[in-house]
Amino acid sequence: MALLHQTFYNGVQRGCLHSLASQRAMLKLTHHSWRCLATTSKTNKNGYLKILPSVASALANNQPVVALESTIITHGMPYPHNLRTAQDVERIVQDNGVTPATVGLLNGSIHVGLSEEELVAMATAQNAVKSSRRDLSWVLSKRLTGGTTVSATMVAAHKADIPVFVTGGIGGVHRDGENSLDVSADLTELGRTPVAVVSAGVKSILDIPKTLEFLETQGVTVATFGPNKDFPAFFTPNSGVQSPINVTDVKEAAELIDCSLSLGLQSGILIAVPIPQSLAADGDLIEGAIQQALSEAKNQGITGKEVTPFILQRVNELTQGKSLEANEALIRNNALIGSQIAKELADLRRCKGQSSNQNNNCNNRTFPEVKGHEPGGRPVVIGASIVDLLASVNQDNIMHTGRTYQGSLQVAYGGVGRNIADCLSRLGSRPLFISAVGNDEHAQALLTYCKNMDQSAISTLSDYNTGTYCAVLDNQGELLFGIGDMDINDQITPQMVSSWESSIVQSPLVCMDGNIPTETIEYVCRICQENHVPVWYEPTCQMKAKKPFQSDAWKSLTYVSPNLNELRMMYGSLEGEETVNFDYETSFTDQLRECLQLSRILLQHIDCLVITLGENGALIVRNTEPEDKLICGKTNQEEEEFLGMTSAVHYPIGNVDPDRKITSVSGAGDCLSAGIIHSILQGYDSDICIKAGMMVAQMTLEDSQPVPACITASTITPETVQKWAPWQPSRMM
Repeated sequence: MALLHQTFYNGVQRGCLHSLASQRAMLKLTHHSWRCLATTSKTNKNGYLKILPSVASALANNQPVVALESTIITHGMPYPHNLRTAQDVERIVQDNGVTPATVGLLNGSIHVGLSEEELVAMATAQNAVKSSRRDLSWVLSKRLTGGTTVSATMVAAHKADIPVFVTGGIGGVHRDGENSLDVSADLTELGRTPVAVVSAGVKSILDIPKTLEFLETQGVTVATFGPNKDFPAFFTPNSGVQSPINVTDVKEAAELIDCSLSLGLQSGILIAVPIPQSLAADGDLIEGAIQQALSEAKNQGITGKEVTPFILQRVNELTQGKSLEANEALIRNNALIGSQIAKELADLRRCKGQSSNQNNNCNNRTFPEVKGHEPGGRPVVIGASIVDLLASVNQDNIMHTGRTYQGSLQVAYGGVGRNIADCLSRLGSRPLFISAVGNDEHAQALLTYCKNMDQSAISTLSDYNTGTYCAVLDNQGELLFGIGDMDINDQITPQMVSSWESSIVQSPLVCMDGNIPTETIEYVCRICQENHVPVWYEPTCQMKAKKPFQSDAWKSLTYVSPNLNELRMMYGSLEGEETVNFDYETSFTDQLRECLQLSRILLQHIDCLVITLGENGALIVRNTEPEDKLICGKTNQEEEEFLGMTSAVHYPIGNVDPDRKITSVSGAGDCLSAGIIHSILQGYDSDICIKAGMMVAQMTLEDSQPVPACITASTITPETVQKWAPWQPSRMM
């Protein structure tokens, strides 16, 4: 039992311990060696795929996204019709609750999602390259501007994990294709890339029957959207050719796409949406213009990818703009239908993903009311997101000679701020989490794992790696060495955080970890003090514990959760480090006495200290009586100096099963803080708040991840907490 107690509170004492250490490693490694490693390199990652933050956030949160091509901007319409249409299409998508992601090639990167400035640049580009799959490498290597065709956009959408793509019409087999062998790369792309393409069918300048035959050979599912199978001919709703199947509404379309994706067929789907009859141009007029334009193209020797832009422009001239009007109308209609399909698909896949979790109900998902603060506000967490790697070597006598050793490698997702936000999310407190990740595979994996969290405030920084820590252990669990790449945390700057200032000043409580820069801590403390918002500071390690105490920022803190050494560092920052002994090992009684002594100066401004004491539990020291409610929401008190410590209550370890198997103690300290914060937000009594934190922390022991999925709102209630811990803590003063 004593060993179990030691194990549990070694984890709770410093929740910043990275999430992968085995039980043996956790007992032997110091918190300093895990969290405070200096990072020495900054890697510029100019990756070819750049995802707009709004798109990345939507994808990370499993929200619907629609990909849009850009050749319609660069080659399909003249300026300013092209820009106006692109903006209108994005607006239609957004109005339907979906995030638009226009794809374009700019400055050596594939941009998935374009800013307003980038849309204008594409629309006004004089020498943009019409870029199919074959052109991607050349256009990117030359850093040219490229409008992506259907095939290139499908490639980008698939790489970004966007399943639905809306366009005007796809390419196909050209007339006389049996002799010229002129077949669009759009068709072969549909045969090998699992993306659903919503279009007005095949451009009417092409051979539609041969195009459908080719798609059948490629194994592409073709479905007309509507009550019949009439395959549309771009400008007109009926080409005279039938699709193999039809889907009558967005629900059927989404189910078809979901089934195809689930089967892993690795081929695309073509959803052919007829232009509404009321918007269709005179089919005979356009068909006559097409025949004339085709003849002119042949006489002028125009071939290959230059044919389609020439035909479209010439047909527009011959029809006196009627074809352009129809073109704009069908694209808007496709955007409407495509965004509705994407939304239905996202809801369907989200429900399927949650069906195995008995605590989720996708048709009736509610969150508990957060009490004690102004309507609309919710907790804010600011801190690190880190991917943890643990390499364990199975052999003795490790030699640094470059040889390969047998062992094991584990991966988990941590970061103190991320852990706290994750736990709060599972408890139902819906925090806004402000953090930063790179544009890399680690970020994709981490964000996918964190799909239960609101990730709208997680910034993607392409020039930095996602925060990563790797520890290499010998077969006894001793740390051989560790490697940390955490430069990205320095980019959580006041400028980044200020984008969410309105959420911060309305929050009932803001929590920040010690991984963020000192100037950001000071900025958060200042705006929270000005707006009377309580602040919780999670030190993360001994060296970072002193960050708020290097200025008067600490006077704005409401809660701080240090272990004994971190408390010593805080005191030393104010009174001089020579006044404390960091290597001083004492009895439990002496530890309590030292905590009380060191806390007095801090409690002149800080409301509450949650001091973790290893196997001896936690000490709660406050400048109010222990039965007083813990502060939440807007506080009416102006900055003032309190008399100091009023109460100190010791909480021993809770109800621990001696036969319980411990998988990992990592994340326990972070969950301790999250459990307390959640309970404060719910307005629970202070005793229940502390016990709830200890109960949540103990739930982490049987899971390799720092925040297990078994943590839910229904498991932490005053009734369940009181049943788990019916005992009374000891008041020290």
